[in-house]
Amino acid sequence: MKIVVLDGAVLNPGDVDWGPISELGELAIHPETAPAELAERTRNADILLTNKTELRRSDMGHFQSARLVGLLATGYNNVDLDAFAERGVPVCNVTAYGVADVAQHAMSLLLELCHHTQEHTESVRDGEWERARRWCYWQRTPICLTGLTIGIVGFGDIGREMARLGHAFGMRVLAYQRTPRNPPPWEDFAFVPLEQLLAESDVVSLHCPLTPETDRLINAKSLALMQPGAILLNTARGALVDEEAAAAALKSGHLSGMGTDVLSEEPPRPGNPLLRAPNVLITPHMAWATVRARQNIIDLTAENIRRWLAGDPVNVVNGVNVAACPLL
Repeated sequence: MKIVVLDGAVLNPGDVDWGPISELGELAIHPETAPAELAERTRNADILLTNKTELRRSDMGHFQSARLVGLLATGYNNVDLDAFAERGVPVCNVTAYGVADVAQHAMSLLLELCHHTQEHTESVRDGEWERARRWCYWQRTPICLTGLTIGIVGFGDIGREMARLGHAFGMRVLAYQRTPRNPPPWEDFAFVPLEQLLAESDVVSLHCPLTPETDRLINAKSLALMQPGAILLNTARGALVDEEAAAAALKSGHLSGMGTDVLSEEPPRPGNPLLRAPNVLITPHMAWATVRARQNIIDLTAENIRRWLAGDPVNVVNGVNVAACPLL
């Protein structure tokens, strides 16, 4: 069985182990794959594994031998699910591989926006404390999270973990979920409509998938519903936010800060408005990148393949629940 990894360099620059997948077949790993290289690299491949390489309907002629597509990620907007479904090819993703990792990254952005530790560290290094006439100073007044309200948009595994962290800091937690279920047992928690969450939250943290319904979910209209001085966090997908509207809200002060690990285009185009907006922290889509999380992706992908071979496919996102071809 031939297994092809189309873009393994980001997932594994050499510090995690491909072994769980290589044990299952002949494994070919490509650091990256350009569109022009798809035909050659996918020829005779039984299983295609992709992180961000696009597998589109227009390229289906290259994938005649494919029997399974595995996403080395949770998101699947880079794969044409319907096109593979029409061919009877399951597409499987991995979930819950970096729940704590991503939530901790989101919380680190929030804490930095509230306490500005890097800015003050740099001012000390520049000699400002040595020149100070008093024993302490601050360039921006720090913010205590205790007693504030955090609104979690999307209450899956990561959203729940972010809620738990907010609760641990003494925050009131509101959550918006299309189908509310399994609320945590805290008195200071409630499922609420999105409009109420936006209006009542000091901090809004996005943890929902990107779908046609959530594309630009945060836009000029929804930003206007938020409290003046609120903070926006996004560790989900960049296109959840209308970046022009968010930049305008930051410039006007309606948003006091924004922390994001994702942008609508990655790498960003030079003119992305958030790159020049004030009071914004941008990290390069790295919340998922701990060794622990990346090894989990490999381990969970191997389990997806084993379950498919055993006739019990799991984590199928395109509705094709078929077992491996008997010839495999």
